[in-house]
Amino acid sequence: METASSPPVSTRGPADHEVRRQIIAAALQHFGLHGYEKTTVSELAKAIGFSKAYVYKFFESKQAIGASICATCLAEIETEVNAALAEVDTPPEKLRRLFAVCLDATLTFFAQHPRLYEIATSAAAEEWPEVLAFEAHMLSSVEDIVRQGRASGDFESVTPIDEATRGIYLVMRPYLNPLFLQYEVETVRESSVILTDLMLRSLTLKQ
Repeated sequence: METASSPPVSTRGPADHEVRRQIIAAALQHFGLHGYEKTTVSELAKAIGFSKAYVYKFFESKQAIGASICATCLAEIETEVNAALAEVDTPPEKLRRLFAVCLDATLTFFAQHPRLYEIATSAAAEEWPEVLAFEAHMLSSVEDIVRQGRASGDFESVTPIDEATRGIYLVMRPYLNPLFLQYEVETVRESSVILTDLMLRSLTLKQ
């Protein structure tokens, strides 16, 4: 299984710098209180006692600051998923765990940080590189599990591997997308279990 794969965010200045950490901390506070869309770079600069121009030495835009936060959150979800997959042995259970842990981690994060939801919806709607990297990692994880299931005899091997992988991920994808989840919070866990069971039945159907 791959490790967390979110790419480095496009930033300026030293990658490891106290000012960068201060900017991120101020951004988390302001985004959490006022929302991502309503917060300006000027407000962030004022909160940490720097000029806006100085902030721009470390981040080229507000989106770059949001992207750093997004990349960190997605990397945490990837780490949680990888740890959960390492706890189970059989491919069917790995697939079930992949779907469940991704969904639970996403819902838990947004329950704890509801005002940061705007970053997630912006990132998903605009397809930020951090989101695309996360999706690529999840797709790769699905393919790994399908290959393991075919090798162990748990899954059918007639369907082309790329078709099977893509089909499974297309079922999972809406449940990892904040644009969808914001409307389905009450029913999403139950429906995800139903869909996981359906996917597993189709995978284990011998042809």
